[in-house]
Amino acid sequence: MKKTYKIEVDCANCANLMEVEAKKVEGVKDAVVNFMTLKMKVEFAEGYEPKEVMEEVFKACRKVEPDCEIEF
Repeated sequence: MKKTYKIEVDCANCANLMEVEAKKVEGVKDAVVNFMTLKMKVEFAEGYEPKEVMEEVFKACRKVEPDCEIEF
């Protein structure tokens, strides 16, 4: 399952770092953060609940940029 989320990120480098961290989260098959459109596309692994996985993705992104926001 793939979903797109609105994300607030301050710079392209942070977006890249968030993408790397999001891909490390269990249940994430793939993740792409686009700084220009302020969107995060996440592909979830089978058997995982997207909302629960996104809570962990949010925590991982906050480690990179403490004031980031993701609408999920």
